[in-house]
Amino acid sequence: MMTTELVYLMLTALLTGCLWIPVVIGYVSSRGLLTPADYKVAPTSALPDWTNRANRAHMNAVESFAPFAAVVLVAHVLGVSSGVTVVCAAVYFFARLAHAVVHISGFPLFNARTMIFTISWVAFLVFAIETLRLGT
Repeated sequence: MMTTELVYLMLTALLTGCLWIPVVIGYVSSRGLLTPADYKVAPTSALPDWTNRANRAHMNAVESFAPFAAVVLVAHVLGVSSGVTVVCAAVYFFARLAHAVVHISGFPLFNARTMIFTISWVAFLVFAIETLRLGT
């Protein structure tokens, strides 16, 4: 049976696995479809700012996914599930979703991207602490 924490892990995996799509859309809309020659020497024309932000959002999601996944899977193996882990998993997913939207859009308000990233990191950290507390 899939726990709520595993559902949010799956949703986070789907989000992370789809964040390359805006990057490709940005490349193709700016540079056109790749030709066989482009595979030897990649085009170097400038990309729109949003495409560069989309690439960074994707890379950030990939880098953040592995630690979150490890903690969720360790909790699952140990049979750790609590109100705290459920809330942390949900907060982590929705914060990562908001982070991607804010990062790609370039939303300028009071460094929202950093604040949202920090919320996701705190959710990850609290989840890990709760797993250590209940799993030992």
